Amino acid sequence: MYKVTVVIKLKKGVLNPEGRTILRALNFLGYDEVKDAKTFKCIELTIEGKDKETIQERVEEMCKKLLANPVIHDYEILLE
Repeated sequence: MYKVTVVIKLKKGVLNPEGRTILRALNFLGYDEVKDAKTFKCIELTIEGKDKETIQERVEEMCKKLLANPVIHDYEILLE
């Protein structure tokens, strides 16, 4: 069994309205030292498999088919 974490972030240049809202709210509350806020999605999977290479390939497929939109997202796969 492997624990896999997929971190999905918006590509550079893609607007992040949730992050902008968080930044504005923090600044409004007096946290003026905060200059930027970005949000991302983290998905944890438990996967049964024989080896890390096969698991990595399967999760890559999952990201391309369902978990991430390749037009606006970058993703990172962390395997434990």
